Amino acid sequence: MNELFSHGYIALFIIIAFGMIIGRIKIFGFSLDISAVIFVALLLGHFGMIVPDDFMKFGLLLFIFTIGMQAGPGFFEAFRKYGRSLILTTLLSLLSAAGVFIALSKIFNLKSDIAIGIFNGALTSTPGLAAAIESTGSSQAAVGYGIAYSFGVIGVIISINILPVLFKVNIKNEELDYKNSIRKDNPELQGVNLNVENPNMDNRSIAETRISEMANVVLSKIMHNGKVRPAGGKEKIYNGDVLRVIGTEKAIEQAKILIGNEYTGEMPNSKEIVTEWVLVTNKDIVNKKYSEINLNKNSHTTVLKIKRSGIEISPNANSVFRFGDRLRISGGKNGIIAAKKILGNDTKILSHTDFLPIALGILIGILLGEINIPIGNFSINLGMTGGTLAAGILLSRLGKTGPVIWSMSGSANQLLRELGLLLFMASVGTQAGTHFIEAIKHNGFELIISSIIIAIVPVLIGAAAGKYIFKMNFLSLLGVITGAMTSTPGLAVVNSKSDCNAAPIAYATVYPVALVFVIIASQVLPKLL
Repeated sequence: MNELFSHGYIALFIIIAFGMIIGRIKIFGFSLDISAVIFVALLLGHFGMIVPDDFMKFGLLLFIFTIGMQAGPGFFEAFRKYGRSLILTTLLSLLSAAGVFIALSKIFNLKSDIAIGIFNGALTSTPGLAAAIESTGSSQAAVGYGIAYSFGVIGVIISINILPVLFKVNIKNEELDYKNSIRKDNPELQGVNLNVENPNMDNRSIAETRISEMANVVLSKIMHNGKVRPAGGKEKIYNGDVLRVIGTEKAIEQAKILIGNEYTGEMPNSKEIVTEWVLVTNKDIVNKKYSEINLNKNSHTTVLKIKRSGIEISPNANSVFRFGDRLRISGGKNGIIAAKKILGNDTKILSHTDFLPIALGILIGILLGEINIPIGNFSINLGMTGGTLAAGILLSRLGKTGPVIWSMSGSANQLLRELGLLLFMASVGTQAGTHFIEAIKHNGFELIISSIIIAIVPVLIGAAAGKYIFKMNFLSLLGVITGAMTSTPGLAVVNSKSDCNAAPIAYATVYPVALVFVIIASQVLPKLL
């Protein structure tokens, strides 16, 4: 039996199974969720159960890449709009960590090499540890790192669970606020019927009037002499006609200026016109502009709306087809059939998980992480984690390279993300648990206290700054904190509380900043002691 449990893969499933069971237990409404896995791993690691290191690396790569893929589509927009507040919160958090580190080193008279290891362990930064060993020329930094790492992991997990209670925040309300802010930036589309009253439009084709371009609206139907027909580009309009116009509230007000006042009657249904949602699954049209495919000309249909990641977008000639988009299309029955052939509309392809882009993407990320960037007298690189995160963000933004689609369904992303995380936490927990109790017994009260304080203070400072100074959405704030602490398990805890993209996007935005800061700090701080 002992020989059976000595196998790493057996240990892996034992830890995951018992971790998931314990994580579901609620006490006063509080549960550890998926983070319970790491606590089980710490305990069993102390008793000699080990999950091999390769599981940790594989799980970390899988988790980080899927986080990048999830965050990528909204990353650049979030950075443009909120980058300043996200980065300033991160820097305040990390500067507080550096300040606490210097103060504790002086108070407890810690040796600089062990102390800088404590700093990196509390921030769970392996690249920082490498920089610290290079800077101090001492392997003792690894000892400090080993002592503090467990406290860094546990401290962030506990803090993330406690912060919503401490700041009296309702996570579901924060999720709703975040989704509302996204909708505010991308207003819902509405449809109105407008009388054609502009004499300049009389007896001209829709394409000639350029209404769609000038008002950023879509014309779906025309009623002429009581008969309704699709609004194709070649269709002519006359004064007294009624146009069905779709767009944002602002765009429709602009269209009223160009076309005329709102029609108060009802536009009758027409058997000639069919309106359906159609999926974009044809890889050949991904990343192509609507003007290139020209559905209006090739299938005599009109795209009324684009639904992407739950957001409705008003289409125009410069809109780009993305794999998995849902398009609201209007036209004749034969036109809809033709449009489906062009767009794909294959739900099986959408639900199928293609492992080629996942494998290629992670490989690209590993290679990207090896590139050295010179800064002054030393150089840094993103490392395996940072490179893989960057690859996920950039490739998901790119969308397609030749025949390769850099995309995966939401369900596939969630499954692979959770699998990667479970592998990572089970392995890193057993390895940390091996020396956890011994570290407490033999390395002194001062080192342990220092580890705990350096792990917790930046979290509290960052949370206070983000909430009260920058008025940040709390889910985004939790993503910033886990990114600043470079804490993958911490992000997992946040993800278990909400399925929206707020935390992953914030994490991906600040992670590179935190990575560079900790590496530079590991070179500079020992010289200040």
